Amino acid sequence: MTFLRLLQQLPVVLVQTSSTILQRNFSVSVATPAIQKMTRVRVVDNSSLGNTPHHRPPRVIHVYTKNGIGKVGDKVLLAIKGQKKKALIVGHKMPGDRMTPRFDSNNVVLIEDNGNPTGTRIKVPIPTSLRQMEGDYSKVLAIANTFV
Repeated sequence: MTFLRLLQQLPVVLVQTSSTILQRNFSVSVATPAIQKMTRVRVVDNSSLGNTPHHRPPRVIHVYTKNGIGKVGDKVLLAIKGQKKKALIVGHKMPGDRMTPRFDSNNVVLIEDNGNPTGTRIKVPIPTSLRQMEGDYSKVLAIANTFV
């Protein structure tokens, strides 16, 4: 039995110190399913803004979805080197639906306001599920070298 399941079964613990009994509540919230505000991401294209070393890693400052949680194929707004840039999520750490890959880092590709990618190559494999998704990802798929 894992520690999280044990905590879910016993969310309230009674602690006795000397003659008083204290009640302690534990939070058993589930980890976030994907990318949300203030998530650190990795830019995986060869754009000049994404490849220069930063003092601070790029962070998500807005997710363009109704619930504020981004998955593969969603657009986000990044704070990168003191600028605001739009990006497309092409991989995240948390496992998603069945038969979708799980990545070692949260990967994004920088895009312009009209949806065109800023760079000319994507350095990491991107999921093939982007092909079936609604939206115009044809230019991002065209600059990708490999698919998973």
